[in-house]
Amino acid sequence: MANVVRVAVTGAAGQVAYSMLGRLASGEIFGPNTKVILQLLEITPALGALQGVAMELEDCSFPTLAGLELSDDPNVAFKNVNYALLVGSMPRKQGMERKDLLGINGKIFVGQGQAIAKNAASDVRVLVVGNPCNTNCLVAYNNGRDVPADRWTAMTRLDHNRARSALAKKASVANEAVSNVTIWGNHSNTQWPDFNNAKINGQPATSVITDRAWLESEFVPQVQNRGAAVIKARGLSSAMSAANGALDHVKAWLAPTPANDWVSVATVSKGEYGVPAGMVFGYPVTGDGKGNFEVVKGLKHDAFGQEKFNTTLKELEEEREAVKDLLKS
Repeated sequence: MANVVRVAVTGAAGQVAYSMLGRLASGEIFGPNTKVILQLLEITPALGALQGVAMELEDCSFPTLAGLELSDDPNVAFKNVNYALLVGSMPRKQGMERKDLLGINGKIFVGQGQAIAKNAASDVRVLVVGNPCNTNCLVAYNNGRDVPADRWTAMTRLDHNRARSALAKKASVANEAVSNVTIWGNHSNTQWPDFNNAKINGQPATSVITDRAWLESEFVPQVQNRGAAVIKARGLSSAMSAANGALDHVKAWLAPTPANDWVSVATVSKGEYGVPAGMVFGYPVTGDGKGNFEVVKGLKHDAFGQEKFNTTLKELEEEREAVKDLLKS
């Protein structure tokens, strides 16, 4: 009998989910011998569009797609799920302050955290994709504490992939030649894409790319602001690459991290690198292939890197303060 996994996806009629759902259903992520039941959550006005997405999934005739469940009720969408991919969130609109966005989304993630804790399978893993994802994850985790802290994560893998590709392009090497990339801190334009600890063909990236001015003044802001650049060029926010980053994150739960490498994940801090315990912070991690991540210890920052680290930590502390009324003590 084939294994069966239940995967919840929120914001399931949106752009990112549209780029994600076919790959989840196809066998690419969980393998050809695992059946997938997709439990899709949307706001009530979007249920018609979600029905159209479901029709397309049916029309793909994937052998591994065992069922589709559509709902506007988080308690239904998260029932018995093994993976919860929280893609949906309220986008920032013109004239809206970041603190307003934090408050609006925070209320959404209070309910979703509670519904996951109440309804999900005992082995559930949670990935928050919807922005501001670190703080949305913080709110969901604090309202869903029956699920262990190490099961709650937010996506920095998109930024990781962006950084890896930029370093590879500059060094004129294949993407796979770049390893040990880290996105520290927040999935925002304060993030610290760490070139100091990255490697290219096993050598320090800074010994392959010796143009320090490019690393500091072009590479870092390029990665930090890549989402805005995509919007300017495309007229729409990142969808394909965001979906791909989320699926790479899921794959990192499912397969051990390659030897002598790590991946970037925002996870609930235990105090590593001086980050306050309980904060959702981007770290370098390794995975055991059984759904567990461990933060890589002992990495060092130079003065430039430490300044960037401190900046992104400060922003996350400010975001935590902005949603403090939504956090359980």
